[in-house]
Amino acid sequence: MRRVFNFSAGPAALPQEVLEKAQAEILDWHDAGMSVMEMSHRGKEFMSIAAQAEADLREVMAIPDNYKVLFLQGGASSQFAMVPLNLLRGKTSADYYRTGSWSKKAIAEAKRYCDVNIVADTETGGKFTTVPEEGSVTFNPDAAYVHYTPNETIEGVEFSYVPDTGDIPLVADMSSTILSRQIDVSRFAIIYAGAQKNIGPAGLTIVIVRDDLIGNVKEGAPAMFDYAVHAKNDSMYNTPPTYGWYLAGLVFAWLKEKGGLAAMGEINQRKAEKLYAAIDASGFYANPVANHCRSWMNVPFTLANADLDATFLAEAKEVGLVTLKGHRSVGGMRASIYNAMSEAGVDALIAFMADFEKRHA
Repeated sequence: MRRVFNFSAGPAALPQEVLEKAQAEILDWHDAGMSVMEMSHRGKEFMSIAAQAEADLREVMAIPDNYKVLFLQGGASSQFAMVPLNLLRGKTSADYYRTGSWSKKAIAEAKRYCDVNIVADTETGGKFTTVPEEGSVTFNPDAAYVHYTPNETIEGVEFSYVPDTGDIPLVADMSSTILSRQIDVSRFAIIYAGAQKNIGPAGLTIVIVRDDLIGNVKEGAPAMFDYAVHAKNDSMYNTPPTYGWYLAGLVFAWLKEKGGLAAMGEINQRKAEKLYAAIDASGFYANPVANHCRSWMNVPFTLANADLDATFLAEAKEVGLVTLKGHRSVGGMRASIYNAMSEAGVDALIAFMADFEKRHA
């Protein structure tokens, strides 16, 4: 078996230890005589899996007791609608940061349900390469909530701070940064994240929502878009993505074994710093993002000669470095270095980049 270093932005690599454990349990989970994929979501076997996964997530993220943790379907894109449907609570507007492709999509969906006040727009010349300075944004005191995307997966732009919104509920799309470091959950009203980057396979979405914000869904909203429905039914109003939930639980347990989010944050910062240092020290590679808001998770870079892009990708694949092509809206390359990407993988990429530059500069 040959495992490559997979730099995909999502679906992304999973820890090998997690895959090996899932492999060992694929036919028979804990002498149940069946796979997790075959279990009733209401049976005692899967109920124990679900409960343990939630308990481990609460532990690694230090989630306060006054927050519900929901395991849902629909991806983060469904949350673009669920957030306004649940949080408007009679108000007519919400504040949004516009800092990249995913926040743009969140804004477009929110406009279907309320007036959107864009408090900051960092697009310049069709590109997003920075975020607003901390404390530079003024919020509408009548806003139902403030929404932002802490890490823009496509552009590789990241907030180094949590916006201070005072008493206005703060909502964060953490799809590509959740579990990468410690955060203070109590500063947020809602955290939501698609699983396919740092949590597990595609098809599962985690929503962490404060209790007092549940139960006032917009009239006429579908039951499946009501947080209260899911909270009341322990995320089992419908058949949930059971295997994705199980794999997420294995990832949460793996994180605990690795020392939790404090240890993971140190590793992730180290990985990012060494990759950016290699880019910055080169006259052949460049990163377009302002230094103070470079992502730890998604590192875009360009070659001095774009005609060499295809050659770079082909040669990288030959040595086991895959899925490095940048998003079409940005171009160049993008290395996504989520939790499951080892330091050895980042080191291998840096070594290849240096060798490629030597041969093609």
